[in-house]
Amino acid sequence: MTATPAIEGWFTVGDAPTLLGERCTGCATTYFPPTAAAAGFCRNPGCDSETFEQVPLSRRGTVWSYTDAQYQPPPPYQAPEPFVPFALAAVELPEGMVVVGQVAQGYGTGDLRVGQEVELVVEPEHASEQLIYRWKPVVELGEEADQ
Repeated sequence: MTATPAIEGWFTVGDAPTLLGERCTGCATTYFPPTAAAAGFCRNPGCDSETFEQVPLSRRGTVWSYTDAQYQPPPPYQAPEPFVPFALAAVELPEGMVVVGQVAQGYGTGDLRVGQEVELVVEPEHASEQLIYRWKPVVELGEEADQ
């Protein structure tokens, strides 16, 4: 069985995955997740356009904020048994938006700091063969030796 994205159309897979945003062709406002086309209108209140194009978003951004989930989220979230806490990061992309996502496997809040560079990775969701996007801290050469 081949792993597939948990939500089709939100991100690409492969060696250099990207989030897929949606840009209004009328005002050039970019959105994530891509839902404006399905709604039929631009979310910018000053725009009346109804046409959009899919655009890849930057693979890297900076940590704007972060936290951890120390409790098991309620259904429909499918947590592993026993529940394992995980970190979440709000990442500011160069496109001027903040995207929230889980932090990559093997990383937690102790590995994050505000302003730190992170990159998008795609990993299997713990409870299925489906893939989800996550944020992985970027480690520069020589940085590991300093820690």
